[in-house]
Amino acid sequence: MARKLPLPATAIADLSAPELYLNRELAALEFNFRVLAMARDARVPLLERLRYLSIVANNLDEFFEVRVAMLKHHHSYGSAAPGPDGLPSGEVLTRIRARVLDLVAEQYATWQEQLKPQLDAEGIRFLTRHQWNAVQRHWLQGYFEHEVLPVLSPLGLDPAHPFPRILNKTLNIAVVLQGRDAFGHEGHMALVRAPRSLPRIVRLPDEVGGDGHNFVFLAELLQAFVDLMFPGFKVAGSYQFRVTRNSELIVEEAEVENLARALSEELLGRGYARPVRLEIANDCPKAITAMLVANFELEESDVYRCDGPVNIIRAGSIYDQVDRPELKFARFVPCLPAAIGPGTNLFEVIGEHDVLLHHPYESFAAVVDLLRQAAADPGVLAIKQTLYRAGEDTPLVDLLVEAARNGKDVTVVIELRARFDEAANIRLATKLQEAGVQVVYGVVGYKTHAKMMLIVRREAGALRRYVHLSTGNYHQANSRMYTDIGLMTANPEIGEDLHKVFQQLSGLGSVINLKRLLHSPFTLYRSVVAKIERETAHALAGKPARIVAKLNALNEAHVIEALYRASQAGVEIDLIVRGACTLRPGLPGISERIRVRSIVGRFLEHSRVYWFANDGQPETYCASADWMERNLMRRVEVAFPILDPALARRVFDETLANGLEDNTEAWLLGGDGRYTRATPGERPPHSAQQTLLRKICG
Repeated sequence: MARKLPLPATAIADLSAPELYLNRELAALEFNFRVLAMARDARVPLLERLRYLSIVANNLDEFFEVRVAMLKHHHSYGSAAPGPDGLPSGEVLTRIRARVLDLVAEQYATWQEQLKPQLDAEGIRFLTRHQWNAVQRHWLQGYFEHEVLPVLSPLGLDPAHPFPRILNKTLNIAVVLQGRDAFGHEGHMALVRAPRSLPRIVRLPDEVGGDGHNFVFLAELLQAFVDLMFPGFKVAGSYQFRVTRNSELIVEEAEVENLARALSEELLGRGYARPVRLEIANDCPKAITAMLVANFELEESDVYRCDGPVNIIRAGSIYDQVDRPELKFARFVPCLPAAIGPGTNLFEVIGEHDVLLHHPYESFAAVVDLLRQAAADPGVLAIKQTLYRAGEDTPLVDLLVEAARNGKDVTVVIELRARFDEAANIRLATKLQEAGVQVVYGVVGYKTHAKMMLIVRREAGALRRYVHLSTGNYHQANSRMYTDIGLMTANPEIGEDLHKVFQQLSGLGSVINLKRLLHSPFTLYRSVVAKIERETAHALAGKPARIVAKLNALNEAHVIEALYRASQAGVEIDLIVRGACTLRPGLPGISERIRVRSIVGRFLEHSRVYWFANDGQPETYCASADWMERNLMRRVEVAFPILDPALARRVFDETLANGLEDNTEAWLLGGDGRYTRATPGERPPHSAQQTLLRKICG
């Protein structure tokens, strides 16, 4: 991903020069190398390492389904304008392939050389067909004949049986046959498609598997008994393959009458959209590979050979089937803030002071309890909430339904276009509408990514607003795996601001003026730039100036330019960016006062926090938005201030200062785009996440 600067950095006066920016797609890809390092880290429990391997595979799927697919689409139509880095799309695709080849090689080396042998040593075995004993083979053949074969539809390829449609990311076997069928036709090629109804990992029963936990990939099963699918033929070879397709949904919102119906129709075809990648077994002959490439209308550069199962992502599914606590992260119990206990009246508590929630260390149950109390409280008149990714088993939806049935006016803004959650969100919308909840889908052309809840309650003859704002989604499962900040407040100005935002989302409101919240696509971008420029002015005036921000990603070119100017003026800048960062830190005369780090640990770092020194009167904002073009320009986002000085100090200490001290799970970004892992050196080891587990959870 590195690019050489053609001029000394100090000679570059134009801060928009392409040499000062890393490529967005390549920066996103680099994150997966940091995740894969967790799978290779002997300090991480073994089954957790297996999960990290699966996460890399899942991330890579999405990378091709979205980023590569869109890049190839625009490149093929000549409409791919270079980004701030100036790289043409063809060059980006070439570099992506080279880096993905490195990642895939390292991924399968981790599986073959580390994880699989170490799992074997712990009695957790992924058995290949060459390792089955007679008893295991007999049981597996019976399983195949009774559970698998009846649902398969093997297909011979000839003029009467053309190449079939292959569903996105499904397991398939290409089979080479010799012999004649009942009609006298020579057998040459056949395909076996594994229906999604079949489990991709088969667990052998204890009486067959013996001691330990024994698993078999479905692909092994299909290849072992492929001859049973083609009686009368000799199987000369069988080879796994998997195709990845473009999964970006394109709906012209201004041209449809019903977004939910249009998306539902679009979803039906997503599994068969244009292919972008072919994964195939290492030993697949060139002739068969060429046949598949031709049928999928791909190029040789779209082929990735796998030294193991093409669907390695499925290996992580055994995590919940293996009861070995010593091979997993130690369990912890999220706690509640000191002000909240069993039976606490949350309206009384929030009415007296703001409440901060730091997930996953503090429990998401407080948010559920707030909605539960609101649904039952006779004084509550209205509830408004956004749902971006909520999960289909969330109790929040049932509580919103209960509130509506209890006579509350309930409005829910559901973002139907939350990528890969579209179908689930359509089902949620339908369930809520059937219960009498008013459901809206946000604003045409802008995804509603803000995470917010507003409760209107009558108290002593007057109306009072209670608010929950968060950096993360209303997803209970994710609240145990993602780090996020939530704020519960009854601040009148924040409540009034949020009321206006919901009015704008559910109606056809004009531009609104907010007192406390920063709101994209309106004020958030220019406010962030203005606050960076204010620090720049302080530095130029000889005052101490500092910016610290924690983000998931950073790629907005004008924000980066402002940070470069601030660095040149003398502002000290620390950025904790988990994923893609296109800023080049440490360039002499440009960004030498900017430091960028990424933390990859047990939990997914997800909270967004912006901190500005502001000449001794620091400002702290938490937000749903990263400093990305899409968040600042093309989404509805909210950044909320932490007004209580004690809570603001806590946010700074726990998310920013703590993260900057991490020297065991942090990675440091260099100006060349490469990351190096932080090491303790002479300092005591410090893990930001483990520190908070001890401090908050005890």
